[in-house]
Amino acid sequence: MDDYDPEEIEAGRLLFARQATFVMGCAKIEQLPDPDLPEIAFAGRSNVGKSSLINGLVGMQKLARASNEPGRTREVNFFDLDGKLRLVDLPGYGWAKASKATVKKFQDLGRDYLRGRVTLKRVYLLIDARHGLKKVDDEALDALDLAAVSYQIVLTKADKLKKGEGEVMREKTLKAVSKRPAAYPAVALTSSEKGDGLAELRAEILRTTGVQP
Repeated sequence: MDDYDPEEIEAGRLLFARQATFVMGCAKIEQLPDPDLPEIAFAGRSNVGKSSLINGLVGMQKLARASNEPGRTREVNFFDLDGKLRLVDLPGYGWAKASKATVKKFQDLGRDYLRGRVTLKRVYLLIDARHGLKKVDDEALDALDLAAVSYQIVLTKADKLKKGEGEVMREKTLKAVSKRPAAYPAVALTSSEKGDGLAELRAEILRTTGVQP
């Protein structure tokens, strides 16, 4: 991850300390809110910790709802950060309890959002740090490259690793995506449980969007 000076860390903290609210969930592309604010989106496999990361960034326990049932995020969910920025939770992938037709419907919804959202600044693709990139993630990486949307890998659940394993996984992941055209050349290492890496991720989001706190 890049280095951030104390001023960037503080600015990121101030931005994400603003009031965050759930706006809406969209099951069809026609339902999306007007593209009138900068947006960042979060994608990843079911149970990778998207809800926990969003909640951790804004310092709220229940803004984004986690579920014990994989694949519950089947809509594009929008959260407003005090009229400054929208956080977007994309449908999870890699879940097996739904029909192929249902899976395709929500994957297509995510792809449509990626292709046509002019205010989308970056997608943060979450990967479980214990397992790294898997074959199931290739389709998401290909879709992001095809949409030519800047994306950054965020390794989650780093607190579950032994000392030193996180940096090894970070380097391995960075190497794996180094030749992908839309991948941002840095990998974030985070733990929503312990709060590790969240301050730096907030600072990176601030840099990416240009939003002022």
